[in-house]
Amino acid sequence: MDNQTLPQIQTVGVVGCGLMGSGIVEVCARAGYQVVVSEVSQEALHAGLGRLRQSLDKGLSRGKLSQEDHAATLDRVRGTTDLEDFAACDLVIEAVLENLEAKRQIFRRLDEICPWHSILASNTSSISITKIAAATDRPEKVIGAHFFNPVPVMPLLELVRGLQTSEESYQALRAFGERLDKRIVVALKDNPGFIVNLLFVPYGLDAIRGLEQGVASMEDFDTAMKLGMNHPMGPFELMDFVGLDTMLFIAEAMYEETKDPRYAAPPRLRQMVAAGMMGRKSGRGFYDYRAKG
Repeated sequence: MDNQTLPQIQTVGVVGCGLMGSGIVEVCARAGYQVVVSEVSQEALHAGLGRLRQSLDKGLSRGKLSQEDHAATLDRVRGTTDLEDFAACDLVIEAVLENLEAKRQIFRRLDEICPWHSILASNTSSISITKIAAATDRPEKVIGAHFFNPVPVMPLLELVRGLQTSEESYQALRAFGERLDKRIVVALKDNPGFIVNLLFVPYGLDAIRGLEQGVASMEDFDTAMKLGMNHPMGPFELMDFVGLDTMLFIAEAMYEETKDPRYAAPPRLRQMVAAGMMGRKSGRGFYDYRAKG
């Protein structure tokens, strides 16, 4: 199947303009797509678009983006608080919290609003694409498109085929991802955690269990993996970077789906999230980042 026969994606919708959503908006707009992005309120939309502008300003100051490209990228983006504004989108990417029912409600609404040719994608990191797709009358046009944070920097895009995802939809998303200059990996099976989190979640949870059991300090766990396995970050540094709340969300979703004890969140992780220790973004996680500003 060549690119000429694939659905033509010109306008992209993004549901959610948080940390992930604003990054997805940026890479799509920089690649030349017209982008419509939604949020639940004007305040949230203003914050998300501010985050987008801040990221573009940083690229401009570092010489990675010209003044012309900076202006053109912003011109391609339109914000809204009404999902009805996705009526002209060829592709919509959902980027909201990891909650199955919330995602199903969004996809049900998008299915009513979007043209029949539109592909509906989810940025979920763990929830079944097949279950999300079941909320629509177009399961063959639903696919997982899992970006990584920070989206403008991280080169990976994980595509996930649901049970009914068509070859045409998959190939169209692959071509789209390549236009974004992403390296594509494909989860051929709608397995909890897909590729990345299938490996990362047990790795991180085992590190926490090892810490709870007194096997080693977290600093030595991190040093061992960096110097012994050539990882750029150790498990505790990486979990702080990802966000401990995100880690807990993903682990719980995977455990709920499989009941596999490897995905059961240790008490230490639950306690830290309950205490607001989310990692870098909150200033404290396994490490304390407050002194670094």
